[in-house]
Amino acid sequence: MSTDVDIDFADREHVLKLIEHVPAYILEQDKVRKHNTGVYFHNVPVNPFTGYATLDYKTAENHGWFKIDLLNVGIYENFSSNDEIDRLLALEPNWQLLEHKEIIEQLFHIHNHSATVIQMKPKSIEQLAMILAIIRPGKKHLIGRPWKEIEEEVWQKNDDAYTFKKSHAIGYAMAIGLQMNKMVYG
Repeated sequence: MSTDVDIDFADREHVLKLIEHVPAYILEQDKVRKHNTGVYFHNVPVNPFTGYATLDYKTAENHGWFKIDLLNVGIYENFSSNDEIDRLLALEPNWQLLEHKEIIEQLFHIHNHSATVIQMKPKSIEQLAMILAIIRPGKKHLIGRPWKEIEEEVWQKNDDAYTFKKSHAIGYAMAIGLQMNKMVYG
């Protein structure tokens, strides 16, 4: 079974202080380094010298270990409550905002891609999610193509270069929509 669970937090360290966990690790060119976001909440063997899990996260998955990525997403610090987030998520974003470079430059994950966003003119969360996918190396060749062509290929797995999974892209597109609604409705 292959899984990929990400949970976003304004500050992941607050949660990690409260819950017993073991950091995952990454093996790159025969060097061990702590995984930036991955942790295990179940009983896994721990390297006594590093404090990390004993298996690289890719190998660990093949042994049934279940890594969860806890991500820092600083935009959540801009909201006073979950109720405010829920209220703003329920509103349709003003997609015309994405025609303005100075607005795009303020937005999560797309701030450096204003030319692509302006060119593609997304009009829905799904289209914005596809933009988040095509700005990644594995799908850059789709930039500028018609939406129909992008839809047919964008979520197909590509082992050659980094790509975005649809679930992640939709989640991040919703976060961007949330930011846009915060700009408009405060």
